[in-house]
Amino acid sequence: VSGHFEPVIEPTNMARTQKNKATSNHLGLLKARLAKMRRELITPKGGSGGGTGEGFDVAKTGDARIGFVGFPSVGKSTLLSNLAGVYSEVAAYEFTTLTTVPGVIRYKGAKIQLLDLPGIIEGAKDGKGRGRQVIAVARTCNLILIVLDVLKPLGHKKLIEHELEGFGIRLNKQPPNIGFKKKDKGGINFTVTCPQSELDGDAVKSILAEYKIHNADITLRSDSTADDLIDVVEGNRVYIPCIYVLNKIDQISIEELDIIYKVPHCVPISAHSRWNFDDLLEKMWDYLHLVRIYTKPKGQLPDYTSPVVLPTEHTAVEDFCLKIHKSLLKELKYALVWGASVKHNPQKVGKDHVMEDEDVIQLVKK
Repeated sequence: VSGHFEPVIEPTNMARTQKNKATSNHLGLLKARLAKMRRELITPKGGSGGGTGEGFDVAKTGDARIGFVGFPSVGKSTLLSNLAGVYSEVAAYEFTTLTTVPGVIRYKGAKIQLLDLPGIIEGAKDGKGRGRQVIAVARTCNLILIVLDVLKPLGHKKLIEHELEGFGIRLNKQPPNIGFKKKDKGGINFTVTCPQSELDGDAVKSILAEYKIHNADITLRSDSTADDLIDVVEGNRVYIPCIYVLNKIDQISIEELDIIYKVPHCVPISAHSRWNFDDLLEKMWDYLHLVRIYTKPKGQLPDYTSPVVLPTEHTAVEDFCLKIHKSLLKELKYALVWGASVKHNPQKVGKDHVMEDEDVIQLVKK
């Protein structure tokens, strides 16, 4: 039982500690201890493992997956019904949606799966209101839409971010540029390539000692914080882009709308009146970073209606072949590519050539 009370004690300990160079060490240690306890809370202890309850996650279909996260009754289900034409039950009480409701939308030739997740409440990351399952599904998405009610205070945004962060989801962030490699012997080898404002050798050692790591290579390639280092050591963090969708703008004035428009990563819409959906879709497309590749059969015009959609980080010809069928790669002799990624059209390329958005490809088999 005692294990569950500790995280409550720790933050007060942190708040009580003065912040200066001498104590930054101690703070880093506390942060590491906190992160460790949080992880133990998230991952349920192994045991007899009774019934798993009804399935919550939905089979992954389409080229990308977008989850709607938000408090109950902010209009997630209305948004799904009006975007994807799928009926997700809508009513004037909280927690109408009890499991994940999937919907598929076609945009710019890509099939995008939308997931209407049940509302999460404060304390979801600790398992309140099935919050854990909800956030676990959110972890598998390529993009998270945080749906907020315009009339409710902005504190909700902070709360939801806090719930997601507590579960190892980092929103609109890049993974910290830290090299971390465990070894069997040789102590901690600590190198910095740029000046650090927070971490020094001792702080790093004390954080790693908390994880019982005494032999490792650590390279800090950017000015990092203790939290960044903990994220890298934990290694179970996912970095997901996120858009804040402010719903119910049909109930506010134009002046307020002008202010809202200046908030970064933010799209005001009205799910009920279907206002500003095109803006939302455009932004979703930007944040998903998808690349469309059109195919061209020999002697015919390219097929512009159904592109093969790949994530930006995997756009080589090889990835394209694997996406269609894994046997294609063995039969591939070379490919002809037209578009922005080649110097002259068409160009003969091998399997390592990286393509760009809206390229046209023709595969030549052996």
